[in-house]
Amino acid sequence: MASEIHMLKPMCLIENTEGRLVINQEALSILSAINQPVVVVAIVGLYRTGKSYLMNKLAGKRSGFSLGSTVQSHTKGIWMWCVPHPKKAGQTLVLLDTEGLEDVEKGDNQNDCWIFALAVLLSSTFIYNSIGTINQQAMDQLHYVTELTDLIKSKSSPDQSGIDDSANFVGFFPTFVWALRDFSLELEVNGKLVTADEYLEHSLTLKKGADKNTKSFNEPRLCIRKFFPKRKCFIFDRPAQRKQLCKLETLPEEQLCSEFVEQTAEFTSYIFNYSAVKTLSGGIIVNGPRLKSLVQTYVSAISSGTLPCMENAVLTLAQIENSAAVQKAITYYEEQMNQKVQMPTETLQELLDMHRPIESEAIHVFLKNSFKDVGQKFQTELGNLLVAKRDAFVKKNMDVSSARCSDLLEDIFGPLEEEVKQGTFSKAGGYYYFLQMKQELEKKYKQAPGKGLQAEAMLKKYFESKEDVVETLLKTDQSLTEAAKEVEAERIKAEAAEAANRELEDKQKKFELMMQQKEQSYEEHLKQLTEKMKEEQQRLRAEQDNIIALKLQEQEKFLREGFENESKKLHQEIDNLKNNDSSGICTIL
Repeated sequence: MASEIHMLKPMCLIENTEGRLVINQEALSILSAINQPVVVVAIVGLYRTGKSYLMNKLAGKRSGFSLGSTVQSHTKGIWMWCVPHPKKAGQTLVLLDTEGLEDVEKGDNQNDCWIFALAVLLSSTFIYNSIGTINQQAMDQLHYVTELTDLIKSKSSPDQSGIDDSANFVGFFPTFVWALRDFSLELEVNGKLVTADEYLEHSLTLKKGADKNTKSFNEPRLCIRKFFPKRKCFIFDRPAQRKQLCKLETLPEEQLCSEFVEQTAEFTSYIFNYSAVKTLSGGIIVNGPRLKSLVQTYVSAISSGTLPCMENAVLTLAQIENSAAVQKAITYYEEQMNQKVQMPTETLQELLDMHRPIESEAIHVFLKNSFKDVGQKFQTELGNLLVAKRDAFVKKNMDVSSARCSDLLEDIFGPLEEEVKQGTFSKAGGYYYFLQMKQELEKKYKQAPGKGLQAEAMLKKYFESKEDVVETLLKTDQSLTEAAKEVEAERIKAEAAEAANRELEDKQKKFELMMQQKEQSYEEHLKQLTEKMKEEQQRLRAEQDNIIALKLQEQEKFLREGFENESKKLHQEIDNLKNNDSSGICTIL
């Protein structure tokens, strides 16, 4: 499959150069080719804590991401490795390894904050890698999580409902996995053996008090609990003796600590089986091109000095994809019409009857490939383009009919014109002889198949072009009295008036058909949009219910621990979410 990408080695995605974040265009090209849904796993942590080793294991390789063997950090910026998902067919695993945080050689650590924020924004599973236990030092080193509210926005404008912007983070933040390396203590709390997850939850317990130290103690714990309600913890023994750590990627597995090997296997198994596909609000599944767009939007915002905004990123993505969806729908419409409509059709009704189901399918193609079409801007554009394309097919149908009728008239009436030139009818009784031949040829023309809807109009136009010939033959026929000529002239005039009336009726009928088609087209757009918006409302409601459930869990924990103030804050957030009515169908076109 063209969409299945298997990079042999990682590549820099976002380079951190002299304090600037620069996107690698070659890496973006690789993402552009991945049509499959992506599971994005990012890892962050202090430099020289063994992040790259875990990421290489997830890639199924002994080496790849640079481990480094000195006190210097190797990974600069964010590196990417895309491989087929080892457990889930049809998905691509995108691994993001980040440069070590707080590298003493960097001097300015501002970009550490942006690297951390980007890893959160881009991933569906976010791994924080640290050495030792979860103590206050570990929490202090995780200060980046407390700065997320200053680095990220969920909405482009303040929420009028009064909901704190960070209250929306839960909806799009990844699963949080804490990897504790070189863990040498017993997993024990108050003399009782606990699991790694229980150890993490105990470590996130708040302290009571309002002084500065207590606030400093609680702040990172509060942020982790509020922003990352889905969290997991893994502990790892030291993989080998200290002298062997510098050659970890070449060390045979049998020489590694058996507990470490088992722990690593448990870790990779969890990531493979439980890491979700990257999904945006509204159930929008992220593939390679969408991930590429997110990278570009977020880095562009950071480079311009503004805050990365999830809502803006989704809207930017929507602009790109909705424009492509319009083109995809129009291409589908043109292909199907060209395949199924044999021109010329005998009537306009026949053409419109073929147009309607194809138009409906084209609208479906657009809606299937579009999302967040604010104000139905792109669907309105599609509607206008479909009208233009339909009218172009109507015109082409008429032109083909006109050309075929013109050729047919020339073939059938050509011999009659030749006889007129030769004077065959320039004699007594010649006029009626001419009329007889003309009527026979007209009957032959009308019986000829495949003329299309311009048959009557082209015949009328042809006869109008020959009016002077008929008038001359009538006037010069010596066998006719003046009275007879006047009667015949009146008959010709009445016949022309009747033909004009038929043409007028035909135009009126065509106009009514096109107006009826316009109404049916509008109804089809509205019907399909209504169905799609109902589905989207169901997805959004399910997302909201999930967010509320996660917040309720955390609220109950705060209540059990005696932190009523935090519990009340979450209760208010939950009430605001419940009252945030997002129902209703927008007016279109």
